[in-house]
Amino acid sequence: MSRPEFVIAPPKRWLSINWQELWRYRDLFLVLAWRDITVRYKQTALGVVWAIFQPFVTMIVFTFIFNRMASINSGDGTPYPVFLYVGLLLWQYYSGTLTNASNSMISNASLIQKVYFPRLIVPATSATTGLIDLAISAVILIGMMIYYGVMPHLVGILILPALLGCAVLSALGMGLLLASLNIKYRDVRFALPFFIQIMMYVTPVIYPVKMLDNYPVVKGLMLWLNPISGVITNARAGLLGQGSVDFGVLGISLLMSVVYFVVGLYYFRSTERFFADIV
Repeated sequence: MSRPEFVIAPPKRWLSINWQELWRYRDLFLVLAWRDITVRYKQTALGVVWAIFQPFVTMIVFTFIFNRMASINSGDGTPYPVFLYVGLLLWQYYSGTLTNASNSMISNASLIQKVYFPRLIVPATSATTGLIDLAISAVILIGMMIYYGVMPHLVGILILPALLGCAVLSALGMGLLLASLNIKYRDVRFALPFFIQIMMYVTPVIYPVKMLDNYPVVKGLMLWLNPISGVITNARAGLLGQGSVDFGVLGISLLMSVVYFVVGLYYFRSTERFFADIV
């Protein structure tokens, strides 16, 4: 009786993804995703309430500082707390996914060194588990919209998958790039928190993007280089019912999210064969 023969061959193309192999390892993906969720809230008194507590308390503090003290408002009549909360939800998903994906390969070093599996699974779980936190936090947003009498546009609900897709692609693309760099250069874990802190202030989280109308160059750079800016702006327009969805900006966000994802995936795929040796 002949024994089965296994042939291990390098990928033929730099960006090729073996979808059949990824599907075979779907159980590992689910196990890692469930592990990330359970470990995150393990031995915490509040459990998943932390997913709501953090953006809600941040919204209260930021409303007092930026709305009451600095007189920043939504610019379109939308109550500032719900205007701010939409921005915080998307920003916290983006920054959390970027941070967790960037550190994912280091956090799973022992697993990567011992067994083979598609490395792409590890950072991909970060994007997935972040969506669960986002869904839990959105419960408060629904309550706030009812309280303030805010009704979403139908088009806002219809474009919600596209907005979430932009957020996932841009965060995962940057996360793949930084995860690869973090394996070789541990400076990434020190620079990333500073980078994210700065990024929040160059993203229209606490202010409307129209405040930059007098600075067209800055506004243009923000919308082109920072896809999450267009996501937040259109999410507010669509979900809060004030203003209209800017499909031009949405198209820019989609395009740049795909570009970031392709660049991150390219670098990740071109360096992943060294991960087990140097992680």
